[in-house]
Amino acid sequence: MTTLYGIRNCDTVKKARAWLDGAGIAYAFHDYKTAGIDAALLESWLARLGWEALLNRAGTTFRALPDTDKAGIDSARAVALMLAQPSMIKRPVFVHDAILLVGFKPAAWQAALTPEC
Repeated sequence: MTTLYGIRNCDTVKKARAWLDGAGIAYAFHDYKTAGIDAALLESWLARLGWEALLNRAGTTFRALPDTDKAGIDSARAVALMLAQPSMIKRPVFVHDAILLVGFKPAAWQAALTPEC
């Protein structure tokens, strides 16, 4: 199963969806802002990529945190933050079989998905 995780209104997610549609790649869309994110799934992503690759520190949700919440973040704290507020997960996250992509860079997606999907 191919799934794109993100937030429906995110401009980067919109670009990724348009790219996937244009490439004829079928996928299910999971809006983790409205549907949440499964803890086991998030943990599996972190096991492969590390929390630093998944925590969106540039987003407004993270930046709005008090400095005390931002200080000393480790894997457990990052998971807790992302589960409590899924908009802190970088987006989009694309999952297809063994492929796991975070963020949208067309050239990287093209290389990863050709001829896989």
